[in-house]
Amino acid sequence: MIAADLRSLIARIDISLRLIDAVMAEEDATGHVSVVAGSNEIFVLDDVTPRYATASAALIACRAGLDHALQQLSESGSPA
Repeated sequence: MIAADLRSLIARIDISLRLIDAVMAEEDATGHVSVVAGSNEIFVLDDVTPRYATASAALIACRAGLDHALQQLSESGSPA
């Protein structure tokens, strides 16, 4: 039961990582610069990539910990 819960958490983290990657890719595709039609004004939008990168790194670290916990549980002879 514990192993199944750990696997579920790992799967949820993987989904969250894919969502972050998709948002970052979408922002890269649209760019961070906006030009107002008919003018010479350029507006540089805030770059939110560092926030996504930080969130992604935290999720990756969490996933590594869960993987380790699952491995330890499996090695202890508990039913996975």
